[in-house]
Formats: sequence, C-alpha cells, structure tokens
Amino acid sequence: MKVFASMVLLMLIVSITFSLTTQIHTAKLIDQFQRKQIDADYLRATPEEQIEIFKTYFLDNMQMDVLLNVTHGVRLFFFIAIGLLFSFWISGVLTRPLKRLIAAIERVAQGDLNVKVPVDTKDEYGKVAQTFNDMTFRLREAEEARRRLVADVAHELRTPLSMMQLKLENYQQSVHHIPPEMLLRIHDEVIRMSLLVDDLYVLSLAEAGRLSLNRKPLDLTVHLERMVDDVKYEAEENGLDVCLYTNSMPVTTIADARRITQVFYNLLTNAIRYTPRGGKITVEIEDRVADGNAYFARVSVSDTGIGIPEEALPHLFDRFYRVDEARSRHTGGTGLGLSIAHHFVKAHDGFIRVASEPDEGTTFSVYLPSGNGILNKG
Repeated sequence: MKVFASMVLLMLIVSITFSLTTQIHTAKLIDQFQRKQIDADYLRATPEEQIEIFKTYFLDNMQMDVLLNVTHGVRLFFFIAIGLLFSFWISGVLTRPLKRLIAAIERVAQGDLNVKVPVDTKDEYGKVAQTFNDMTFRLREAEEARRRLVADVAHELRTPLSMMQLKLENYQQSVHHIPPEMLLRIHDEVIRMSLLVDDLYVLSLAEAGRLSLNRKPLDLTVHLERMVDDVKYEAEENGLDVCLYTNSMPVTTIADARRITQVFYNLLTNAIRYTPRGGKITVEIEDRVADGNAYFARVSVSDTGIGIPEEALPHLFDRFYRVDEARSRHTGGTGLGLSIAHHFVKAHDGFIRVASEPDEGTTFSVYLPSGNGILNKG
C-alpha cells in the first residue's frame, strides 16, 4: 500500500506542476503580445479595438497550446492511471509474503507450533521467513523438552510413591507391631525422592543462569587427590584400579569447590558404575591447555568400560537421558548427573567434551578457565 500511496502523491505533484506551467505560459503569451503586437496601428486603435486585438491573439495562441496541452494531459492521465494500477498490483505482489507471515504468526499465537512459512526467495522476505521457521522449530523443541521433563519427573516420582503407598497400606492393615527395620525401605525411597527434587531444583537454577557460586582459588591437584582417595574403596570393591596423573603442581582455577566436587563425583561414580571388573579408571590433570584464545585447566576422567554409542553422544547431557534403557532407576541413577555436571561447568565459563568407543571406554574432559588468563597471541 505504500507504493500505491506514493503514486497518488506523484499524481498530485504532477497536477500542481501542470497548473503552475499554465500560469507561466499565460504570462509568456502576454509578454510576447507586448513585444510583437503593440505598434503604431495598435496604439491608433480605439480601446475596444485594442481589447479585440488582444483577445484574438491570446485565443488563437491558447487554442493551439490548449490542444497540445489536452493531448499531453490525456496521455499523462493515461500513464498515471496505468502507473496506479501497476503500483497496486506490485504492492499486492510485494506484500503477499508478509500476509502469509502474519497469518502464520497468528496461528503461533493460537498455540499451533507446527506452522511453517514457505521460503520462496533469498531476499529479505526469504530471510524473515527462514528466521520465523527456525524460531518455531526451537519453540517446538522447547515444548517437547518441557513435556519430556514433566513425563520423566512423573515417572521418577511415581515408582517410589507407589511403593511407599503400598507399604504403608500393608502396615495399616497389619495387626502386629511394625519393627523399625521394616520402615528402612520407605525411608530409602524418601531420601531418593528428596535427592531427586534437590537435583531438579539446582539444575533449574543452573539452566536459568541463577546458580549462586562461591568462587575461590582451587588447587585441582589437591582437590582431586582427596576425591580419588574417597572413591578408591568403592572402586576396589568392584575390582577396579583408579589412578591419578598430573604433569604440574599446583593446577589452579577459580571455582566453587562444592559445585566442582559434584561434577567430578558424578564423572567418577559413572566410570565406576559402567566399567567391568578388572578395568581401570584414570584421572589426568593438565595445566595451560590452549583452546581458542584462552588457556584452560583440563581434567580428564577415562575408563575402560562399556563405552557409549556414537548416536547417543549428542544427548548425553540431556535431563533424564540414559544410554541404555536396561539401566534401571536403581542401577543407572536418575539421569540428571551429567546434565548437572554440564551446567555447573558452564556456570564456571568452562565446558565438557566426551569421546567414547563402544566396548573400549569413555573419556570425559572438563575444561575450567586457568588462572593464567587470556592466551598471548604475540
């Protein structure tokens, strides 16, 4: 419609210009009459004759000019009309993609996230349509993640709640005294649900960027030595060997010791859980590992376990994701550990990488910002 409005404005400008041109032409005719017709014969004529001479000269010249002007005016009007029709058609063509986009936006506002706008061109309209399609795709992913989260939480809570309900109903119907040890199973389920709720709460804070961190200088070498000592007993019970290697001391980073402990505890317990008897778990600490334009302290936790299929690697840090569905809620955890570790490390401006081969083992590498700062490119 802007094009159509522009053509109307152009027509007004042309009309005003035509009027001004007519006034200028009239003044020019009067000036020519003064130079060519005012002579001795004109001056000797009576006033009535002078008026008649002026009228005859003016009309004779104006008739020819008007005829020419009318012809030009008809042509001008014809071209303006054609221009208006053409501009109206062009405005419809140009706004058609925008109308489709507006209709799609209205459908999204009504809750339809499956709408998709066709991308027919590579111009600005095409870019806007592609951006809109990408936005709806991300909205669908977010909605699907929300539904999965609700379903997963309901599944994780339903089993312990059902067990507790069944146990309590049996105890209520029992006429005998209930010994305290029979309540231990219910107590275990209560603890498990409490831990699950706590993990979900902390994970939601980390995902929203609202996780509070008490950052202080942390010697990763000393810290991991303690952690390896803590898990050694469990590893030895499973017939596993745990070793710690470092190429320098100390290896320092600025971190929240409690959050980082949870990260490495999740990685170590996963390695112990999924490594067969006789296997080996290795923790390696490296300082000043360059990645991009920054230095990082890198901690790698490697095992000789069952490994992870390649297709599962992109989903490894998703909430409630388990590589093998045969891993039950008791043997495989809640599926939140790696997601929590990922977000905790991200909150420290670091990242986690994973490399794995089925039946050969897995290596998780945690990159935390080194105290040495930005890499000197010079």
